[in-house]
Amino acid sequence: MLDSLHESCGVFGVYAPGEDVSRIAFFGIFALQHRGQESAGIATADGRRIRLHTKMGLVTQAFDEPDLERLTGHIAVGHTRYSTTGSSRAANAQPIVVEGPWGPLALAHNGNVINALELRDELREQGVEFQTTTDSEVIAWLLATAPGNDWQERVRYMMGRLRGAYSLVVMTKDTLIAIRDPLAVRPLCLGKFNNGWAVASESCALDHLGARSDREIGPGQVVIIDGNGPVWHQGAESKRRASCVFEQIYFSRPDSRDQGALIYQSREAMGAQLAIEHPVDADLVAGVPDSATAAGLGYSRQSGIPYSEFLIKNRYVGRTFIQPDQRVRDLGVRLKFNPLAEVLEGKRIVVVDDSIVRGTTTPHVVGLLRRAGAKEIHLRVCAPPIRWPCHFGVDMATRGELIAAQKTVEEIRQFIGADSLGYLSIEGLTQSISGENGKHCMACFTGQYPIPVQLELDKFVLEKG
Repeated sequence: MLDSLHESCGVFGVYAPGEDVSRIAFFGIFALQHRGQESAGIATADGRRIRLHTKMGLVTQAFDEPDLERLTGHIAVGHTRYSTTGSSRAANAQPIVVEGPWGPLALAHNGNVINALELRDELREQGVEFQTTTDSEVIAWLLATAPGNDWQERVRYMMGRLRGAYSLVVMTKDTLIAIRDPLAVRPLCLGKFNNGWAVASESCALDHLGARSDREIGPGQVVIIDGNGPVWHQGAESKRRASCVFEQIYFSRPDSRDQGALIYQSREAMGAQLAIEHPVDADLVAGVPDSATAAGLGYSRQSGIPYSEFLIKNRYVGRTFIQPDQRVRDLGVRLKFNPLAEVLEGKRIVVVDDSIVRGTTTPHVVGLLRRAGAKEIHLRVCAPPIRWPCHFGVDMATRGELIAAQKTVEEIRQFIGADSLGYLSIEGLTQSISGENGKHCMACFTGQYPIPVQLELDKFVLEKG
């Protein structure tokens, strides 16, 4: 992806008596590192107490062997987080541990609850003292203080109060709970391995651990796992499904599955559909690595234009807490991508990307390819024009920052300096992705949100989980 768009986080949970659950959780969130790179954490429970370790940075930076050895027990919850601007701080790292009248619990959250401010004020009036600026802590306290005779009733109460997107993994001293909101905005799945069970944001994390992907956790569903195994409940009525379409376009790893279908195949289909909708005479085609590689291959196969890697990505460029000086900042695109001049010289090329958000980076990459010798540059984009912000867990931008909300397609083409620009249509995207038609949220393209939101939530003061 050339432009700036970020998911919020990845969640993982494991219930496995007799297993090294902290190590399992470590490799689980390591497989979900692409979903967040600012902080990582693991909490474990042994039936008596909950232990917690969180730290800023990547998963491999946050943990060493002594950390994992201290995290004993038979249940674990893990989290890797991407935060919104200004909230990259240790206090907001997850899992979050709180203690209510029913005992302690640890919670890991992916999504964004749009009525969190209202709930926060209500909980403060009840005497809750918040330690973070996240909506995730609001969810944790709402569940920790919920009325009910058991966790099934308390979870149902909590789900009745929340509005927005939440895929949750919750751990008490002796129970693991997985919860997905009634719209199923963010992904969540369950897997079985050896004598235990695992829950993860994406099936790829289960695959790495040798777990058999059992099933997707559906809209409004709750899974409560203890010594008797998993028990499924319908925690909230689901009137419609609105899973985030960007999981298919960009966020999820290509080896993950969504609604039973492989993401890689959906992205190939997007590229093929782009070739049908926006054909062009060219010599070479490539997808922007790594998120648009499959789409580039799909475009190549449909169009008959040879596929070539003419843009090489430095895969070790990620988030850093060391601020670059001005010279390095100006070379930011060069740090991430390097064109192959010998391949590009005099060629007409098709560049397939997953999306254009702000449009700040794309002109630099087009210029980079032009200076490397490309004769013509034709940009093809898997996502339709993004004209509306996301309120359900994606750090996308305010509407004023979205280039497609301010410019026509032709104006965007001129701005980025491409010879032609083609976006995949909403109809073409719908045909390409897995799952039933009409079951995905496309509000960022249409402005039609699955639940009513106030547009002033662009200034939402609580951070997304």
